[in-house]
Amino acid sequence: MKTNIYSFIPCLCFLAFFSCKEQKTDTVEDTNSKLKTSKLDSLVNNPPEGMVWIPKGSFLQGAVPQDKIAMMHEKPQHLVSIDGFFMDITEVTNAQFSKFVDETGYITVAEREIDWEEMKKQLPEGTPKPHDTILQPGSLMFKKTKISVPNLYDFSQWWQWAIGVNWKHPSGVNSSLEGKENYPVTHISFEDAQAYCKWAGKRLPTEAEWEYAARANKNNTTYFWGDDSSLLPKKANTWEGEFPVFNTLEDGFERSAPVKSYPPNDFGLYDMAGNVWEWTTDWYNVNYYKELVSANTAIINPKGADKAYNPNNPYIQEKIIKGGSFLCSYTYCASYRISSKMGSSTDSSSEHIGFRTVVTPDVLMKK
Repeated sequence: MKTNIYSFIPCLCFLAFFSCKEQKTDTVEDTNSKLKTSKLDSLVNNPPEGMVWIPKGSFLQGAVPQDKIAMMHEKPQHLVSIDGFFMDITEVTNAQFSKFVDETGYITVAEREIDWEEMKKQLPEGTPKPHDTILQPGSLMFKKTKISVPNLYDFSQWWQWAIGVNWKHPSGVNSSLEGKENYPVTHISFEDAQAYCKWAGKRLPTEAEWEYAARANKNNTTYFWGDDSSLLPKKANTWEGEFPVFNTLEDGFERSAPVKSYPPNDFGLYDMAGNVWEWTTDWYNVNYYKELVSANTAIINPKGADKAYNPNNPYIQEKIIKGGSFLCSYTYCASYRISSKMGSSTDSSSEHIGFRTVVTPDVLMKK
């Protein structure tokens, strides 16, 4: 029997009508979301120069159970979730900081005249004013001791105020940056690091971001490479030998080292252990972890304590520094451990503190 094709036309029209109705038209929100995802994918695949993408995730922040030398301010461990961000592959170098200064004329804290009225606010009441010959611009320099030091809590035994020392003269008033363009910039205060970040359109990491990036998915290990401390000289620039008397130079360097002198972690970040300490944005508060955990709420992108608190330095406003430096040894601080941290006065600088920057996708998308 012949089929009359015209008899199918109403059915075809009926099906086409409902098929068209079922096709969803993208809303403005859908389109914007797709564009945002596309931009993010493009950024992740083409990160800013000198940076690497740190994907979002969760980790246990704080000292791991097997870390027998962890301090109380590193405890208790607590679960933290972090959104993705970009981070400098290395510490900011002398060459990078030089470009910032050349373009802005910025003068670091270590180069400025000292304001005694401001300084004494961070000292016990009644502290006598030092002689004017001492109140001169400068920074802290490390000095070895000639004999063993029984009390490693007395920092004055190996630190000295060096007049004329700053980022341009890092090893002494007559030193220069010649041949050290690829070394991390040092003698940088928190204020100096913030100024650089503003110029670069970036910011300093939070403590949680820094620790998450340093761990690089190595869950529950003491160091970024694992738990084997014997690998330290091959993995980081630290102090080998008796601190602060003798350094064996097993890692190849007496003081700071050029960036990328040691293997990166699994995120591709260099010197997340040793070389120089790095500033974060968090206030140093010895009770913060305990208070955070006692709140019993989800911890997402934490920004740190509301205020600084250090019973050993009650007059000083300190920010957290992470990563340790070339002065860290097993007998003194061992701060090349991922969870380790210290507090440093926001207006101080020294030859073993530098920084690196981060930036989030939303900031880059606005550019």
